[in-house]
Amino acid sequence: MARLRLGPLLRYVDGARATVWVEADRPCTAEVRCADGTRGTARTFQVAGHHYALVPVEGLRPGTDTAYEVALDDSPVWPLPDSPFPASTIRTPGADGADAAALRVTFGSCRWAAPPAKTSHLHDLGHRGAKGTGRDTGKEHDPVGPDALDTLAARIAADPDAPRPDVLLLLGDQVYADEVSQATRRWLAARRDLSESPGDQVADYEEYTHLYYESWLDPEVRWLLSTVPSCMIFDDHDVIDDWNTSASWLAEMRATPWWRERILSGLMSYWVYQHLGNLPPDELERDDVFAAVRATPDGTDALRAHAATADADPTAARWSYRRDFGRVRLLMVDTRAARVLDEDKRAMLDPGEAAWLREQAMEGGCDHLLIGTSLPWLLPHLIHDAEGWNAALCRGERGARWARFGEDLRRRADLEHWAAFPTSFDALAALIAEAGSVPDAPATVCVLSGDVHHAYVAEPTWPEGGGPDARVLQLTCSPVHNSIPASIRVGFRFGWSRVGRALGRRFARHGRLPRAAVNWRRTGGPWFGNHLMTLTLRGRSAELRLDRARAEKGGGERLETVERTTLTP
Repeated sequence: MARLRLGPLLRYVDGARATVWVEADRPCTAEVRCADGTRGTARTFQVAGHHYALVPVEGLRPGTDTAYEVALDDSPVWPLPDSPFPASTIRTPGADGADAAALRVTFGSCRWAAPPAKTSHLHDLGHRGAKGTGRDTGKEHDPVGPDALDTLAARIAADPDAPRPDVLLLLGDQVYADEVSQATRRWLAARRDLSESPGDQVADYEEYTHLYYESWLDPEVRWLLSTVPSCMIFDDHDVIDDWNTSASWLAEMRATPWWRERILSGLMSYWVYQHLGNLPPDELERDDVFAAVRATPDGTDALRAHAATADADPTAARWSYRRDFGRVRLLMVDTRAARVLDEDKRAMLDPGEAAWLREQAMEGGCDHLLIGTSLPWLLPHLIHDAEGWNAALCRGERGARWARFGEDLRRRADLEHWAAFPTSFDALAALIAEAGSVPDAPATVCVLSGDVHHAYVAEPTWPEGGGPDARVLQLTCSPVHNSIPASIRVGFRFGWSRVGRALGRRFARHGRLPRAAVNWRRTGGPWFGNHLMTLTLRGRSAELRLDRARAEKGGGERLETVERTTLTP
């Protein structure tokens, strides 16, 4: 009898359709059975000895909340026996124009399933059903505080009829391939010699699957992902810290004997566990890689060939995607694999990716435009200027010695955000201004980001009144479950200060940097802790809420609202 190893994850949802992702322990037919009689089936496909299905469900009614179950080869496997959680449901939006229901978009990034300093207990799922919890959090102290996704799940489960997110955006670092937990380190040590590279980092596809088990078998998170649709994008730790930070970094990594297996496994596992579910059913049916993987009893070679092509030529694969939620448009942008790393042509997005982003942003017809990018566009001013200065040094603006210093500093200090690609920074500013000024301009353009392990709101202004009619905001929310040293907290606060800004201008002068295309100010934060941000969008109005995960004195955890503000009337 087939067993459920991981999932279900509710991924794409619109007014009549949904997709549900599952992993089984053997080849089988996966079926989603809805309480209203709607059903969907899919045969599993195989990658590296693992069996997956992305089940399309069609014929759902708009504006409904429908409970569902999952069966493998006709045997029910979800919900789990004795589950304490409410039934998993598919909540469809109302028909366009049928009502003025709010859309709630909750987002964040950077989630350790179990921090490296923490001992956890992960069941060996290699040949067993997914009955383990993934980690034992019972009485164990969590040194980085409560997990915001856990606390969100608990709040929804306690009151299923209360307002909840309509979609969850996970903006990078869903797994940490280079910072594993103690439990995972022990599992790796039982599998291979950790004295050989890459040591206690993951090395291949099988080890990547273990990270996803550790992360998504957390009982609260597993139930949450089964009932709230999710959109995802990778960041560096999904592969390795500093991924594609520079051409010299990439050359050094490619010279190591272990990197090729690491990057191919990282891209393959991302495609299976995250990317597939991002796509609407009609795009999936046109996807050549999805067709090739399903066309053979073992799709490993087809997917590995795709990953190898994407690694050799970033323009050969597009990880960015678009999702429309009524009149709200989300453009999720790949800011890792799509980079141009040549110092003379350095860009956050290759020309094809930049053209795609422009085409989607300029199409018009939306009330709110959301640009999801794991890396913030607007940073504290000192950090912005330091990254621009560093980019100038690395391209030789001050000579070879400064260039070598700049490259070393870039890697040590993670100076690789939009500010480190000045041409791309200005290009995004110009695109936002243009998209926010067309006749049918959105009310807001929000850049949604994570990565920097704190939360803040920043608002740009354009010189000489050249800005858009739309209100533009940088909304940064990180981490979901991680930590930040006290010294770095002080540094971020200082980066927003007048003194920090003055110091940044000195860096800019030394690097001979032109003035940035926009100025900006911090209008909220910085906030530190494990957070989730929620945008509530209704018509052309928008409200922002920031929730922090808190541990209760008497035990338990909860989400505490630390900021609520209206962005538009």
